Amino acid sequence: MCFQLRSLQSGIIVTLLVILLSCDSTVKLEGDKRDLPNILFAIADDQSFPHAGIYGFSAISTPAFDRVANNGILFTNAFVAAPQCSPSRAAILTGKNIWQLEEAGTHASSFPRKFQVFTDLLESTGYKLGYTGKPWGPGNWEISGWHRNPVGPGYNEKIVSSVPASGINSNDYFGNFAAFIEEMPADKPFFFWYGSREPHRGYEFGSGLRSGMKLENAVVPIFLPDDVVTRNDILDYGLEIEYFDQHLGKMLELLEERGQLHNTIIVVTADNGMPFPYAKANLQEYGTHVPLSISWPKVIKQPEISNELVSLIDLAPTFLEIAGVENIPEMTGKSIVPILYSENSEYPIRDFVLTGRERHTHARPDNLGYPSRAIRTREYLFVKNYYPGRWPAGDPAPQTKENDTRNQVDGYRPIYPGYHDIDGSPSKKFMMNQHIEERDRLLFELAFEKRPMEQLYDIKSDPECLYDLSANPAYSKIREDLRAKLDHELRKEGDPRMFGSQIFDSYPRYSPMRNFDGFNEQGKYNNKYKN
Repeated sequence: MCFQLRSLQSGIIVTLLVILLSCDSTVKLEGDKRDLPNILFAIADDQSFPHAGIYGFSAISTPAFDRVANNGILFTNAFVAAPQCSPSRAAILTGKNIWQLEEAGTHASSFPRKFQVFTDLLESTGYKLGYTGKPWGPGNWEISGWHRNPVGPGYNEKIVSSVPASGINSNDYFGNFAAFIEEMPADKPFFFWYGSREPHRGYEFGSGLRSGMKLENAVVPIFLPDDVVTRNDILDYGLEIEYFDQHLGKMLELLEERGQLHNTIIVVTADNGMPFPYAKANLQEYGTHVPLSISWPKVIKQPEISNELVSLIDLAPTFLEIAGVENIPEMTGKSIVPILYSENSEYPIRDFVLTGRERHTHARPDNLGYPSRAIRTREYLFVKNYYPGRWPAGDPAPQTKENDTRNQVDGYRPIYPGYHDIDGSPSKKFMMNQHIEERDRLLFELAFEKRPMEQLYDIKSDPECLYDLSANPAYSKIREDLRAKLDHELRKEGDPRMFGSQIFDSYPRYSPMRNFDGFNEQGKYNNKYKN
């Protein structure tokens, strides 16, 4: 790594913080709007930490991500608010946790118009907005009264003539960004959301191998079976990360050619973890821990590594503070401006991050979710599963014949193969078919089977969250303290689950439904749980 790491003694740190707090760290609003920085926000769709080259993950080539980090700050402890696309994106836009967002806090529902998004607030300050690819979604924003996607106006007309694999979207992300830049007035700053649809599934199986990647170089997380099937799947995932990075690289080059890179904040991250068993849609590390690098050459003069805990809900107040937006609405996120302006990337912003999940797909009877909350400190991850009797990955397929009439109702997706909160994939299929051997059986249980109400992991020694310490007496004090802290914060933030409400299970789902028993009406509220 070409990082120059600096460590300041405690006395110097204190002096520096005093100076920071006594100074106005925002960009001045007086005068020309061109003094405000541009913002390019690049968000991958389903990419876990540490899957970028500069983290030491040499199996995937990410020169653009690495360039941003080498010219800014590389974060090693960045977390999303939820391990699913639309609630995570809603949390980023509002600076709030998912339990504060009503329908927007669950997957593929709606986005209540009453919640203010940082994009609109930037626009009111003079920023020109645009996005390409995937903005907020999946879900129905129109039904709540938005006149456009909460991210802003779309730039999606240009498509590429060919893609490296059939699973890759044909959107010409760079071409659409260039079209946006061509429209830019000379006297306005911009905010642009580059929402790659990669590395979201599905993948063309074997595409990574055909691109020149090697099976022996595939790094398989230890919670997945190390087999040629999963290795191929990992390579295909890596190929799509590289595709996301390639378009980002072209965007950086364009900004540099136009002399705009110096005063452009570049943020590169992901909306949740990798689409594999025990990752995406889980509150364990590979579901919520994501890559993050931020550069701003005008302000960040030397490369840094920050090991501080940050949440992506911290980005909204950060952008608004830098833009000098007045009357910023109440947000749960904490501005990381001190980290960006400080000579010390270890400026402490928070002692913990909170994460949560509600319903992911239609994976259970009555369209129920798997409500969970978690608190992550530097050392430990504590997870609370509110309904341990439910299957965390979704119900298995009913033990009936495959010609069950429920599997043939027009307009509904079939129940088979079950466990639908795990994206369909070769890895998932392999694990479902191969969990007889002792090692594979244990991995299957980790990803598919029911879980206790509380789980505790020592992140330092067990970053893959293989060993639940919640029943270990030696960790009882740690478990109790984290439980109390989590409950306190959730009550303070008004989480309905803390007050006995099941309202999240009532919210409509606008994506396709399956033939599970009970309520399965697409786009409708389940009034049974409206309490």
